Amino acid sequence: MTVAVAAAGVCSFALLYAPQPLLPQLAAEFGLDPGRASLAVSVGTGALAVAVLPIAVLSELVGRRPVIVASVLASAVLGLLLPLAPSFEVLLVLRALQGVAIAGFPGVASAYLVERLGRAGVAAAVGAMIAGNTVGGMTGRLASGFTTGPLGWHGALAVVGALSLLCALLTVVTLPRSPRPKREQGTFTPAKREQRSPAPTGAGRGRLRSVVGGVVVAVRTPVLLAQYGVALLAMGSFVALYNAAGFRLTGDPLNLSPAVASLVFLAYAMGAVSSVTAGRLVARFGRRRSQLVALAVTALGGALTLPDSLPLVVAGFIVLTAGFFATHAVANGWAAAEAPAHARGQSSGLYTLAYYLGSSVGGTAGSVIYGHAGWGWLIAAVTTWLALAALSCCSPLRRAARFRRG
Repeated sequence: MTVAVAAAGVCSFALLYAPQPLLPQLAAEFGLDPGRASLAVSVGTGALAVAVLPIAVLSELVGRRPVIVASVLASAVLGLLLPLAPSFEVLLVLRALQGVAIAGFPGVASAYLVERLGRAGVAAAVGAMIAGNTVGGMTGRLASGFTTGPLGWHGALAVVGALSLLCALLTVVTLPRSPRPKREQGTFTPAKREQRSPAPTGAGRGRLRSVVGGVVVAVRTPVLLAQYGVALLAMGSFVALYNAAGFRLTGDPLNLSPAVASLVFLAYAMGAVSSVTAGRLVARFGRRRSQLVALAVTALGGALTLPDSLPLVVAGFIVLTAGFFATHAVANGWAAAEAPAHARGQSSGLYTLAYYLGSSVGGTAGSVIYGHAGWGWLIAAVTTWLALAALSCCSPLRRAARFRRG
């Protein structure tokens, strides 16, 4: 299971963010500004955000494993078609389709792990899953960044597509079947009553009502809404900075080559470490404190990148990457642990929707801010978003405390 989920993470996240180091090259070839070039990333993540909840609901009906397998295979095939795009518009269409395909893994993986391992082990399991996703994101970015010089952006995307197809095939071979949901328990009472009916269509309607009821619970629980807010704002901040990083590092006054500039994505190694460590921090200090500290570290990393000093810029990206992935691990694990059993898939889908909606909207908004106002204003915007995420983390806890006192 560990091998399968790690391979799926490498496949999905290598494909999702492979265009990010290529944004300056895409902008130069197609005559785009940074904001429009960033659509090569944002269209994929935006399509993922739109598709993730319907696919999460679908996984409640057909099972988690079939959705994950279809996701990695379809996204890898589309990855091999991207280099053949004759125009930027066609590239965006293929990226949108790829985002929909990729949605099947991140939208379902947390629920799959909880079903396999139980709630007690979810914090460590989600941390390990995010670490694998981090390695995939770093691998895709580095592979495309290093190969764009000799092969161009077409060849760079082809290399990532081939790597992802190998990982997809490994997932298909090794992914265990998830256990059957225990629909006979109390949380699935409507479905149970319908299953006793002699009419098959009644059972289907009861099962659908149970799924829709899970969606309602997932959008009405304050602590879950808070984690969706953290995911939206923190991910938007993170992708905004990395979308603009290529332009900042290859432009004046740093003037690095694309291959050297792509080395900044090695900072993702710190994300793998911090996401695993986050589970231990939660066990020792609690979710709220761990999340607030992680958000503060993310903001500190962004501030370190303000001077036009390459060592400080690199150090800043390392710090903000560590802080962001710790934030994500805490928020994702918190949402998975607090979601009721009958709303687990729906909650996972909503969290992932918020996460990638933040990536799409925040990534493009940050690139527009950078293109028109520069790096300093981008850091100011990101710091504001992270402060709002901290408020989102605290507000439902105060509400719950007032409820208990009442």
